[in-house]
Amino acid sequence: MPESPAVSVVIPVRDDAVPLAACLEALAAQQRPADEIIVVDNASTDHSGDIARAAGARVVYCGERGIPAAAAAGYDAARGDLILRLDADSLPAPGWIAHMTAALSDPAVDAVTAGAVFHDGPERQRRPMAWAFLGTYTAFAFPALGHAPLWGSNMAFRRRAWQSVRDRVHLDPNLHDDLDLAFHLGEHHRIRIIRGRQQMRVSSRTVRPRRFAKSFSRGMGTVFAHWPHEIPPLRWARRLGWRR
Repeated sequence: MPESPAVSVVIPVRDDAVPLAACLEALAAQQRPADEIIVVDNASTDHSGDIARAAGARVVYCGERGIPAAAAAGYDAARGDLILRLDADSLPAPGWIAHMTAALSDPAVDAVTAGAVFHDGPERQRRPMAWAFLGTYTAFAFPALGHAPLWGSNMAFRRRAWQSVRDRVHLDPNLHDDLDLAFHLGEHHRIRIIRGRQQMRVSSRTVRPRRFAKSFSRGMGTVFAHWPHEIPPLRWARRLGWRR
């Protein structure tokens, strides 16, 4: 890998112009700037695309509805050696890009993910709610995968790792793209959970009851989409054998 790998930041967006503007402002203040920022306009009806262009981002249009297709379009368009992913309502701290790229300086690691804190909602509950949400996700995903999961609001991976699994990822809008990607990358690539939740702030709208129920349903659907060939006992057996 080059000493200073090029970095592409990918942001899927659909009708999120206001939070996207704040996200792009935070990315402009990074200590280690991105080499390119790709905003994937997933058929927005607002001015998300215009906001992105005004901020100097490269806009990629994806007419196929859903985050899986939009994220894949962004990864395909990325030119960097490393691809960093966050969402339109994410607010990265100034050291976020440097933190994620440093974690991938280990050649044995091909993908990393980290936590976050909420930037809205009751102030006293922001950290514990974020911890509970991500803790629940990890507790659900780890046994199904046999290894660490990925979380789309704060993750990074090598472009060559993406290219190696590109033809196998699901583009179903009713599945979680990050969990699905973790299923495929985890086969032959090492995924690592890193510290640094203070590097990312996200919206608490994820934990609103109706949205959380929908998210959980999609998580179950993503797991079942890989069965029966990817049932947990088989994945764990393969992972243990691979490590040996």
